[in-house]
Amino acid sequence: MKIKHKSDLINWGQVWNLKNLLQILVGSGMAVFAMKGFMIPNRFMDGGVTGISILLHEISHINISIFIIVFNLPFIYLGYKRIGKTFAVQTTLAVILLAAGLLFSEIPPVTTDPLLIAIFGGILIGTGVALVIRSGGVIDGAEVIAVFTKRRTGFSNSEIIMLFNTFIFAGAAFHFGLETAMYSLITYYSATRATDYVVDGIEQYTSINIISSQHEKIKDFLVNELGKGITVYKGERGFLPGSFDIKSDCEIIVTIVTRLEINQIQDSIMDIDPKAFIYIQSINEASGGILKEKGHAK
Repeated sequence: MKIKHKSDLINWGQVWNLKNLLQILVGSGMAVFAMKGFMIPNRFMDGGVTGISILLHEISHINISIFIIVFNLPFIYLGYKRIGKTFAVQTTLAVILLAAGLLFSEIPPVTTDPLLIAIFGGILIGTGVALVIRSGGVIDGAEVIAVFTKRRTGFSNSEIIMLFNTFIFAGAAFHFGLETAMYSLITYYSATRATDYVVDGIEQYTSINIISSQHEKIKDFLVNELGKGITVYKGERGFLPGSFDIKSDCEIIVTIVTRLEINQIQDSIMDIDPKAFIYIQSINEASGGILKEKGHAK
């Protein structure tokens, strides 16, 4: 989840932005369809608040919308205090839409095949969650508690969420059987992959780092032929086993690309200098410079 700086004022322009509202509406709708059309009729669960709500709904037979709202309230408050008021407002809107959709919609089960339920239910709810995240909120409070707890424990977000979900799937195994719990893990995995894919996009940014004796030609290729922005670090190369004392100055060329461009750029660099040293790093977010909006790089 992309966490923004805390703000003391609600950015109503962001809240009422048509694109953000559509993403919240569509994301909540997809989550409702996934839960009522795939997961709830078959007792399959996702992680987080959604998973707890389904589990308690099946045990107590209390309307799931009540659990969705009640369990998200403390996390909305944490988001309000730690992330910002705009985030809290957008999250509240998404949670209300999800709860209302679950309460008032009538969606018959789409399939009874457990593998299809696990995969497509996960993809649908994961995509819905991601659309809400892209709007600036969340639809599941577990994301907030991960950020809040990370500052005190040192564990990563994914580690905290996995620990949180371990208890949910253990409860599923105890009440619904091991097979249902295992299919729920597939649902959770599918949802996580879908969320990452939609949030980061197919054009997720990647950093390419290049060390080459032909650095001038490579800089010319990246800037003048591909239209990329570059950063150049001054470094030293050498220090090899058996010749540790031999070193030379070098330039380390760094450029930000999308993962769709990696192979093309690698092949072109190797044509310029077959001995070039290239290493690639995934990055979570990039902005500014000459990057285009919506994930394209110039």
